[in-house]
Amino acid sequence: MKNNIPATATVLNTLLRADFTTQWRNRRSVLLVFLVPLVILMSWKGLVDKLGGAFVLSICITIGLTAIGLMGYTNSVARDRDKGIFQRLRVAPVASWTIMISRLAVQIAMILGLTIAVFIVGARVDNISLTPAGYLFGFVMALIGGAVYLGLGQMIVGLIKNPETVSATTRLVYFGFIMIGMFGELGMLGKEIQTIVVWSPFGAVKRILSDSLVPAHWNAGSTQALLATIGYAILFSLLGIKWFRWNTK
Repeated sequence: MKNNIPATATVLNTLLRADFTTQWRNRRSVLLVFLVPLVILMSWKGLVDKLGGAFVLSICITIGLTAIGLMGYTNSVARDRDKGIFQRLRVAPVASWTIMISRLAVQIAMILGLTIAVFIVGARVDNISLTPAGYLFGFVMALIGGAVYLGLGQMIVGLIKNPETVSATTRLVYFGFIMIGMFGELGMLGKEIQTIVVWSPFGAVKRILSDSLVPAHWNAGSTQALLATIGYAILFSLLGIKWFRWNTK
């Protein structure tokens, strides 16, 4: 009897095409995700000389990564689960891991696209120039930092089943990360909050991004921030996988 089960590579390729097509059709929401960090980057042009180009770029990339993980990935997973898309895929001859790998591949492309956009705008508008090593190291740290917010988003969508509640929660968390993280990082909310922010997911990701863009600044504190970032990513991802359900029942 002939085996009619499609090869894994064929299934994954089909899922990737479908997910990237869906992302293209929702390009307006993608532009909105990119818009906030780019507007901040352009509006902070006068602060580049005071705070440094690496600081400004790292803040903007961190904000963008937060939006991708919370506003983009989490809401799309919650929406598709509520529509029964995951449930239909699960009854097809498709391995569960291929479904999530396809979704994550789209988000990785988003992270790389956002990082490139920030680098280009930073160079053309703010005249921020980095070394080739800084750009390369920055891409690597952006992917690691992005894993934190994708894991956090997975944890939220695992805890909460209702898509409207997921959307409201992610917006609240996103707003909190931006406002408390950005102003707390600058010391505008007090010394205690600044210390907490430095070792929060926002602060750790921002630190490894900032120091990676100028590799000469990398030190023991940067390595500690990297370990904290990896720890956050693993913790959020494990909890998100443990709690996630393929349907809302």
